[in-house]
Amino acid sequence: MNSYTYCIWDFNGTILDDVELGMNSVNSLLEERGLPVIKDREEYRKRFDFPIIDYYRDLGFDFRKDPYEYLAELWVDLYMKDLHTAKLYPDVIRTLDFFEGIGVKQSILSASERNMLVRQLEGLGIAGRFEEIMGIDNIYGDSKLDLARSWKERHPNERVLFIGDTTHDCQTAQILGADCFIVCAGHQCKEKFNGCKAKILGSLDELVSFLKGA
Repeated sequence: MNSYTYCIWDFNGTILDDVELGMNSVNSLLEERGLPVIKDREEYRKRFDFPIIDYYRDLGFDFRKDPYEYLAELWVDLYMKDLHTAKLYPDVIRTLDFFEGIGVKQSILSASERNMLVRQLEGLGIAGRFEEIMGIDNIYGDSKLDLARSWKERHPNERVLFIGDTTHDCQTAQILGADCFIVCAGHQCKEKFNGCKAKILGSLDELVSFLKGA
């Protein structure tokens, strides 16, 4: 295996399986406004994208009637109300244990608001597994690329792998100078990653097997 010193994780859709929760929350907003809802997980994973404001625009929201910031606040309220329905992917703990066992430091870099992110990790009982918990300073799903640049400045010489589930994670990994591993079970379907410089895998267990054989 490559001599990685750091593993940086995305959170939503990578550690936490909140795909159904994310879909149901946005569907509530769509239904309230008489807009077509997302039919199923497959359609959701085809349509979800960054930046979130463009994803909302594609779904048909009219920002003249409902500013994006207002919709984002409503979405967070719906999401947090049913957060208890979202669980860790079943192979997360095994993967955390694997990296810990080989001495690789682990951190999280997420487009979630940091205080919300910390509360979620504490509720899941895994906050203490990470050296750093990096989230953005608002609830609007903005880019996390600035967080990646800041981390890279503070850790210029580390050998990094990044685990994510979206094309935005591919961009983040590039800024980190990291090898990117996409676990394609989260918020975007495999077809989204055509042209991305990343190893596409089906699960975290598959990632560990790949690394052990590398």
